Amino acid sequence: MASATQEKVLATNRAAFHNYHISAKYEAGAALLGTEVKSVLDGRIQLKESYVGVRDGEAWLFNAHISPYTFGNLANHEPLRTRKLLLHRREIEKLDEAASTQGMTLVITRVYLKSRKIKFEVGIAKGKKLYDKRETELRRIVDRETQAQLKERNR
Repeated sequence: MASATQEKVLATNRAAFHNYHISAKYEAGAALLGTEVKSVLDGRIQLKESYVGVRDGEAWLFNAHISPYTFGNLANHEPLRTRKLLLHRREIEKLDEAASTQGMTLVITRVYLKSRKIKFEVGIAKGKKLYDKRETELRRIVDRETQAQLKERNR
């Protein structure tokens, strides 16, 4: 039997990790429609162009594409609709303060299932420069090669 604290990752935003330095992360729920829940559970969500904004003391998810549910009828949802994120007031205030800092943005890093609830991980991000992206890629290649060499040596 699976533990209640286990998380099943439904989608990750790999572009966010490529384009931004993620400094802090917050867990948020979302106000989703029934057909949206079924599509997200199927993994039919695209986070590449999505971002979070704070408007009137509420956190909102913009540009997250959740594909229409295959077996949905006339009550199917709009794929690019704006969705409300569910956070505590203090967390929303912290996110708003961080977003107002120059060069900082709020992005969704992953969507996961935690104790039968869909959760969104909101990251406070600062944009990377081109040389930062190259450095990260180079470091990843070096790590991969050293792991391969260690594996070969241990055989």
